Amino acid sequence: MSDNENIMNRWLVVIGAIVIQLCLGAIYAWSVFTPGLVDPAGVYAFTAKQTQWVFSVGLFTFAIVMVIAGRLQAKITPRALASLGGIILGAGYILGGFFGNTFASQIICIGFLGGAGIGLAYVVPIAVGVKWFPDKKGLITGLAVAGFGFGALIWVKSAGEWFDLLNRLNFFGLGGVQSVFLLYGVIFGVVVLLGSIVMVNPPAGWLPDGYTPPDSSKSNASQNGAIAFETGEMLKTPQFYMIFMVFFLSAMAGLMVIGCIKLFGIDVLTAKGIEKGAASAIAGTAMGWYAIFNGFGRIIWGRVSDSIGRRVSIFLMCLFQSIIMFLFFKLGGTSIGLIAGACIIGFNFGGNFALFPAITADYFGNIAVGKNYGWVFLSYGFAGIAGPQIAGFFKDLAISSGAGVDAWIKPFMIAATGCLIGAVIALLNKPPKKRKA
Repeated sequence: MSDNENIMNRWLVVIGAIVIQLCLGAIYAWSVFTPGLVDPAGVYAFTAKQTQWVFSVGLFTFAIVMVIAGRLQAKITPRALASLGGIILGAGYILGGFFGNTFASQIICIGFLGGAGIGLAYVVPIAVGVKWFPDKKGLITGLAVAGFGFGALIWVKSAGEWFDLLNRLNFFGLGGVQSVFLLYGVIFGVVVLLGSIVMVNPPAGWLPDGYTPPDSSKSNASQNGAIAFETGEMLKTPQFYMIFMVFFLSAMAGLMVIGCIKLFGIDVLTAKGIEKGAASAIAGTAMGWYAIFNGFGRIIWGRVSDSIGRRVSIFLMCLFQSIIMFLFFKLGGTSIGLIAGACIIGFNFGGNFALFPAITADYFGNIAVGKNYGWVFLSYGFAGIAGPQIAGFFKDLAISSGAGVDAWIKPFMIAATGCLIGAVIALLNKPPKKRKA
């Protein structure tokens, strides 16, 4: 079809996707709330482990609900599904604002409801994007989820300012943490609804100007999505389980660092003689750069994969992540090393969210990517429990045993080894036998 004058500009879908993902990325800003939650003199007095469980429950719920969202896409429109996700995400944070003064209520409001809202909305820009951009799947999946990484930086940086202002205003009589929950809930609900307006599929049979679909009889057809596997068929292939395992191992490393970089940075820098307040500021800067490079990694790895292929890109991403995780303990002993290491880890971690939806489309078809990617993404939910909890376990062990800063070596070695195993699996994972759409 060459006459596309009456068709919506497909780049509007990318703008809507980024707008939605900026809000969904707030889950990665969770660490900004933890100092107020663990303050023994504050109203919450949570343990550090409790704060990590709110984060882990949010991540796991996010992944579980993505499976449900994939199935819902066949029954309701993408716009309706994204809107529903925005409403539930916003409601979770608003309720967390009014009622989140206990650990249980934050698990329910921020963990379960917030995670569910993210899971419902997250898959929509990816599934819609690959339909509008069959010629640029890697780049578009990267752009579609880049906002998730950049959003964390926005919410981390803005929360500190809001804490002070809302406390002074006595916003609804709530403390700093809950008042920011309430404000963020309103923003998330409104902004996701606005981004959802352009979440519509292209007309049946539509193709971009100048694009010719691949011939499914040719050997490269699987790399262009000219196949169609239903979810049940996909789950019977070894390729699915190989992709699942690689995603789990790679995501575990990135989520481990997200959960512990502030604590690790303070420990390792103070051990080198840097004053604790300065060490905390440096670690906070490393967190910010992690979020920035997380966003860039989604775009750049996606674009690279369009040129060299998804399988090779995942292999290289896991290999580079393994190397930097092996070196991170030593690098973290200097300010520059900590920030540089955080940037590289964040960059590689971000690549997961462009490469794995794209390889899911490559191996199992564009048509069912919304349903199929939810099952692949379950690995991220398990990684969201494993990564932060491994780091927390060794941190607590160091406190109880007096092992000191050297206790951080083990979790990083575990993550590095996992990424190396993931790189090998990725290299061995060849496309499944093609079946014509």
